[in-house]
Amino acid sequence: MSNIQTILSHDICLQMNLLAVALWYLKHYHSEPYIATEVNLAHQTVSYFLSSVLDILHSCVYAELISLPADIANTRTPHGPEQSHKLIVDSTFITVPEPSNSEERKAYYHAKSSTNYALKVQIACDFHHRIVYVSECYHGSVHDITILSESDLLEHVNDSVQIIADKGYIGEENVVTPRKKLHGRELTDENKRFNREINSARAAIENINQRLKTYAIVGGIYRGAIHDFHKATKIVQVISALCNLNLNKYPIPG
Repeated sequence: MSNIQTILSHDICLQMNLLAVALWYLKHYHSEPYIATEVNLAHQTVSYFLSSVLDILHSCVYAELISLPADIANTRTPHGPEQSHKLIVDSTFITVPEPSNSEERKAYYHAKSSTNYALKVQIACDFHHRIVYVSECYHGSVHDITILSESDLLEHVNDSVQIIADKGYIGEENVVTPRKKLHGRELTDENKRFNREINSARAAIENINQRLKTYAIVGGIYRGAIHDFHKATKIVQVISALCNLNLNKYPIPG
């Protein structure tokens, strides 16, 4: 008996069965026809309930578990190397198949993707290592700093609430990045120490991005409609909420 058949054989309510199947789908990303065969339902029915459960999770779980801390500016709030360092930001990507035309290939291009094409999304966490912000999805070629500048995250940033990020965000006010060496000069010992501290703090968001990709729907090649940014965004946001839900059991070191 397969995992999914075992799930459905339990004497629990239908709603819990559907939730379990939807979570199993997000984690392992088996095809809808395969799931339909396993649960002995029509493909159309499976497609409908997966979409419905995703909508419910997004409206309930995401809204409950992903938000900026109300006390983020408080001096007692956990912070990075300096007291003003309250958030860490980085982008991650969802690999997509090669688009059919040259304009789309240019828009979706992402060098780190296994297919060279992707959707891009930006994640922010606090120093409890909880995801507190997830952007909408963008074309893979969009620059990280563009996504940040178009987000509402910067509305919460000031001298006492600053963001730690990598060198892709250099130039944005109140975003702290590793220091670059000047042409023909080496970094000072102070700047080297500063960079080590910033990079050490950034390890948390990289760990979070790795955890997101343990869900095969974002860690593998996405089979959904690549033009449907709304649905892709909803998927990443739900998975981010699920990662937060697992933090107590599986804390991020650091």
